[in-house]
Amino acid sequence: MALLDKVPGGLNLYIGGLFTLRRKEALHASGITHVLSVLKLPLDPKLFEGFAHKVVEVDDMDDENLIEHFPACTKFIQDGLDGGGGVLVHCAMGKSRSATAVCAYLMRRYGVTPDQALAQIRESRPLCEPNEGFWKQLELYHQLATPEDIEDSPAYQRWLYQREIELSRACGQAPEVEKIRFEDEHARNAELADFELRCRKCRRPLAKSQYLTEHKPRQEAKSATCAHYFLDPLSWMKPELEQGKLEGRLECPKCNTNVGKYAWQGMQCSCGEWLVPGISLAKGRIDEVQSRLQGAADFGIRMPPSAGGKKQGAGQGNL
Repeated sequence: MALLDKVPGGLNLYIGGLFTLRRKEALHASGITHVLSVLKLPLDPKLFEGFAHKVVEVDDMDDENLIEHFPACTKFIQDGLDGGGGVLVHCAMGKSRSATAVCAYLMRRYGVTPDQALAQIRESRPLCEPNEGFWKQLELYHQLATPEDIEDSPAYQRWLYQREIELSRACGQAPEVEKIRFEDEHARNAELADFELRCRKCRRPLAKSQYLTEHKPRQEAKSATCAHYFLDPLSWMKPELEQGKLEGRLECPKCNTNVGKYAWQGMQCSCGEWLVPGISLAKGRIDEVQSRLQGAADFGIRMPPSAGGKKQGAGQGNL
């Protein structure tokens, strides 16, 4: 009797395709008690009689959101193993979706990278290969340190926002108003800013450095200098961005000077890089001003505590 593909590492964890489910004798001989199905197909309930069963309905498509199911999948697998049983993770072919789910489990259990997890699985099932979209989600999961609750992660919420932008772009329209993520309305510490951007005419602050979108100039570009600051949507842009236009200009909310422009379908920087969405402030109309806190720190100046802040205890050193 042919053996099932067991994930190396001393765990009673297996990976396979739909055909594996019909090998009842092999399943029982391997001590399988739990089956995780990662696919969107009508499944015959008789195949799962006698097993604890969980279904994650996703297609093997780059734009499917599988990362949102990682915590539930890893918990199901862990519960099965902790109970002394064996777990089979399968999709249609045992190649992409099931491999992604098992990678996520190994990453959370052992703290390994996506590459290390996939290499471990391939020792017994060489054909495993998550699609490009799932691979990026595994990389994001690793960056987030494989959290038990992913929904509240700002990085995950930004990833969802980018997916909405890409979808809107594919449809040739601006994103829905309620889907626009204004970054300064979320929990990002303004005190971390190295500098802020101000309207050159009226000095009104428009953005802080942590809301800038980093990008690298292309080597073949004629100019390696960027003529614009690219940034996330910010709350002062609401009156313009919520009009539903694909592109337009951005005006200073205080003096109404034209300070930049936006294009939901994307915009090419003077350095050659293409950014989506393209939301920018023109450097010729903006002044970059060093943060007061940052400037003080550079000269060893100790800033007074913020209002309502706690005093240092006698045992604490100066920060």
